[in-house]
Amino acid sequence: MSFYNFEENQNPAAEDEHYMRLALNEAKKAYDADEIPIGAIVVCKGKIIGKGHNLTEQLNDVTAHAEMQAFTAAAQTLGGKYLKDCTLYVTIEPCIMCAGASYWTQISRIVYGANEEKRGFTKVNQNILHPKTLLKGGVLSVECGALMTLFFQNKRKQS
Repeated sequence: MSFYNFEENQNPAAEDEHYMRLALNEAKKAYDADEIPIGAIVVCKGKIIGKGHNLTEQLNDVTAHAEMQAFTAAAQTLGGKYLKDCTLYVTIEPCIMCAGASYWTQISRIVYGANEEKRGFTKVNQNILHPKTLLKGGVLSVECGALMTLFFQNKRKQS
C-alpha cells in the first residue's frame, strides 16, 4: 500500500489528482487485460487501503467492478465493512450497483473522473449514495475518458 503526505501541501485538488492518477494506473491494468478500463483506489487518512480494476471477464462475474474490488480490499485492510473517513477514487462515474454498494460501506467521499453517460448512477438516481457521502466528479476527466474511448475504438476495429 502507498502513503502520500499532503499535510504540508494543504491542496485538496492536488491530492485528488494524485490519487486519481493512481486509479488510472489500475484502469491501465484492466485495459492491458482486455477488461473495460476502470480503476479504483480507496484512501483513508493518507494511505491507500484498497485498490482494484475491472475483472468481470477474467472472473466471469458481472459484479467484479473496480469499485467492488477496491471496497473488498479496503474492508479487509481495515478489518471491518464500514469505510467511514475514506475516499473512493474511481476513473469513471460509478454504475448504480457500485453506488449502491458505496451506500452500504458508508464511505465519506467519492471522487470520479469522467462521467458515464449511459450507465452512471447520477442518470438514474443521484440520491442513492449515503446521506453523508460527498461526491466530486470531473477529476482528470479527459485522461479517464480517453482510456475508455480508446478501449472501445479498438473493440470496434476487432469486430
